Amino acid sequence: MAPGRMKRRAFLSLLAGATVPPLLWPRVARAQQETRTPRIGVLWPNPPATFEALRHGLRELGYVQGQNVAFEFRWAESKLDQLAELAAELVRLKVDVIVTLAPQATLAAKQATRTIPIVFVAMGDPIASGVVDSLARPGANLTGTTRMIAEMSAKHVELLKEAVPSLARLAVLWNPTNSSHRPALQSVAAAVRSLSLELHPLEVRAAAELDGVFEAVVREKADGLLFIADPVFFIQLRRMAEFVISRRVPAIANFTEFPKLGGLMGYAPSLPDEFRHAAGHIDKILKGAKPADLPVEQPTRFQLVINLKAANALGLDVPAMLLARADEVIE
Repeated sequence: MAPGRMKRRAFLSLLAGATVPPLLWPRVARAQQETRTPRIGVLWPNPPATFEALRHGLRELGYVQGQNVAFEFRWAESKLDQLAELAAELVRLKVDVIVTLAPQATLAAKQATRTIPIVFVAMGDPIASGVVDSLARPGANLTGTTRMIAEMSAKHVELLKEAVPSLARLAVLWNPTNSSHRPALQSVAAAVRSLSLELHPLEVRAAAELDGVFEAVVREKADGLLFIADPVFFIQLRRMAEFVISRRVPAIANFTEFPKLGGLMGYAPSLPDEFRHAAGHIDKILKGAKPADLPVEQPTRFQLVINLKAANALGLDVPAMLLARADEVIE
């Protein structure tokens, strides 16, 4: 036998003896692949602080950044027109799953990939937005959590009327570019009719339009204000609160942070629960589940926050029954 062949066989025998038998090499390779750190792409329109609740939810399931999970963050920094390119970047990075907040981010991710799983958080109306086929069987590569924005918006009208019995002219701020808003506005219109109120819908597509819309609220002599949940309003939440305080307008929002900034009321699903459910979806997907088989989670807990100090400044006597139902009363 040729010396070269003998040396090669001896080397392979030595290598096999020092490590594992050749027959086990495929198993070792698979094990190495299985221990690869998963990467989660984060497509967010809002400031990074809003992501911490999801990070906490993942930590509860054993995912710790830098140890067994990595994040690829893409913040739009309030510039929603950048979401499409940011989604494309995450697809090019071949992340294992993309998590999105707000319809604009979810639709950008959906348009960017049909294969990478997408988990959306607090989607207003995923069916109306064309994101899923149904809540029970989402289909395609998306699932997540919904805020049931149409039902929530109708509830906002009822709550504001209960807090302000004299309410007659309701201004509603909505974003026609938000795919969840048209069905929500329809629900608001139905609730307004049932309470014999006047409805004044005002469109807001970007923060630059807010000053003109605020002037319209004053011009229409609205004695109540509701703004349907949207990234534009959340990012500008302090500005929204400053307006209703300065103009003494009773207002309600789908953000519990709003009354903490000086607005009258906030009523919304429990945000920690929403992020916890989204984290559960991510966990299942990373373990092999398909998004199409994971039902969209609906909220089960809601939080009502009332700013009694704001109510006093508005000259309102909030009904005791309403205060009793509040999860938090700011005095």
